[in-house]
Amino acid sequence: MSESPAASPKSKSMDDIVALCRRRGFIWQSSEIYGGINGFWDYGPLGAELKRNLKDAWWHDIVKCPPAGPHGDIIDMVGVDCTIIMNPKVWVASGHVGGFNDPMIDDKETKQRFRADHFYGLFITMKLKAEPVALANLVAKGNSGFLTDEWKLIKTYVGTFSEVCQANHFFNPGTKVGALKVQLGTTTYSAYDGYPGENPISESVRMHLVDKAGNELLGYLLPISIAYATENAAAIPSPFNDKAGSLTEPRQFNLMFESYIGAVRDDENRAYLRPETAQGIFCNFKNVVDTSRVKVPFGIAQVGKAFRNEVTPRNFTFRSREFEQMEIEFFIRPETANEWYRYWRDARFAWWKSIGLAGDNLQLREHDKDELAHYAKDGAGTCDIEYRFPFTAPGFGELEGVAHRTDFDLRQHARHSGLGDKLKYFDQELQVQMQAQGASKEEIAERSKYFPHVIEPSAGADRGTLALLCEAYTADPGRPSGVFMKFDPRMAPIKAGVFPLVNKEGMPEVAHKLYLELRQKWNIEYDPKSSIGKRYARMDEAGTPYCFTIDGDTLTAGTVTVRDRDTLKQGERIALDKVGAFLAEKVG
Repeated sequence: MSESPAASPKSKSMDDIVALCRRRGFIWQSSEIYGGINGFWDYGPLGAELKRNLKDAWWHDIVKCPPAGPHGDIIDMVGVDCTIIMNPKVWVASGHVGGFNDPMIDDKETKQRFRADHFYGLFITMKLKAEPVALANLVAKGNSGFLTDEWKLIKTYVGTFSEVCQANHFFNPGTKVGALKVQLGTTTYSAYDGYPGENPISESVRMHLVDKAGNELLGYLLPISIAYATENAAAIPSPFNDKAGSLTEPRQFNLMFESYIGAVRDDENRAYLRPETAQGIFCNFKNVVDTSRVKVPFGIAQVGKAFRNEVTPRNFTFRSREFEQMEIEFFIRPETANEWYRYWRDARFAWWKSIGLAGDNLQLREHDKDELAHYAKDGAGTCDIEYRFPFTAPGFGELEGVAHRTDFDLRQHARHSGLGDKLKYFDQELQVQMQAQGASKEEIAERSKYFPHVIEPSAGADRGTLALLCEAYTADPGRPSGVFMKFDPRMAPIKAGVFPLVNKEGMPEVAHKLYLELRQKWNIEYDPKSSIGKRYARMDEAGTPYCFTIDGDTLTAGTVTVRDRDTLKQGERIALDKVGAFLAEKVG
């Protein structure tokens, strides 16, 4: 059988992927026996291996063997492992206590809560002979959630309507609204053509609606503005129970998890679970410089858990309340920011491609100015490395952000900690260069001690693992399993299966000896039971690249059969004592 083509994420079913993850032990809902808990996930045996392979590859390629710099120089990179709970003043300095908020709306009856800026409404107009145009321009300018004066603006773009309705259906984020039926008076309209169907709402969508007589309307699923939700809170029906008056006005909600240190629960003992791993790196900047032989430019890397009290965790592990980050803070001279930003942007994009995400499903997107975080407003740039998940298709979801954070964080910690200039970096090499150039003592003193700027590549280990799962999932009706996981061998949770053809005649003993040899270096599956077809099917669903079968010829000729996951070829035989070398060449 020839190699099976991978389906595009748009054609893959997220339900099928989630079902396989649960069936084969990749990912389960946390505390499932008690009904689970929203926004938290556990990794089973295969999932733990897959995620570990991803993190180990990142650590090896970033910390142990970082790529050469833009001029071919060796990059200095060291690792740290900081605590989840830090002094709460850290989060005051970073801006999280005062500014890490999202506008939220509560349903007072159902107790549901969702982000106000993810609130969608269906806006309907009577469709005239002339097709309305340029509504996208209004959405791009932020004129969504239309107020009365905005309706007048719409008319100037799309012509005169015989009837213009306010939004009459409302949806919270992630809603699968299905085959929408719209009731206007006594007439029922059905959506068709351009409607998202069963996909969750995630972007503005234009749709046509038609009644039984063929009368047609034009509708738009558009985000509700904060102003509209505030002014019309009493009149907007809840997306959970269709009752008007049960929604609160939008209000700010801090996303950090609170905890308390010690026995007394009061303000003095309040602490927070870290919402990002970066601040531990910044707080230890001086410690690293003082104890390590690093010189600007250099990086500090960390892999660790972070926590955000997401109001609407959704899309499997994509948006969770507990997640793991793989972050680099790369410290540079301020004048080199453009060069280093481009370097890390391109290097990180290439790395994701190298582990199996190459192709049209991966893209690099530069941020517009209005998207930039507070620390990057004056920076060289910010971009996202994005993957096209089944639940975002045809759009993309973020895997990693690369940002020029300027010197914002070090300056903030210098001010809030009281250390001031003690957190500055003394650039001895720059001092020597300036002395050789004849610079004045005053200029040397001013320029050779500074707060370094920072380029931050920040990747999600959970999102990366999910992208690997989605990319690998490949339907193949010709296989007994009906599907196989086409992982890059470096990422595959199980590198090889070792199987005796039958569980007798000395084959299990030979197979087990080979298994013990190979597992010294790789994660290997040994399975002497069931039919060989069923064992192959299990390995297909686990994404195992190769299987080695011990059969009668092994006992007489000392060779084993190699089964290739992708091509299904089983004709190749190699010497028993060459299996380790074969596997090393294929999977590393």
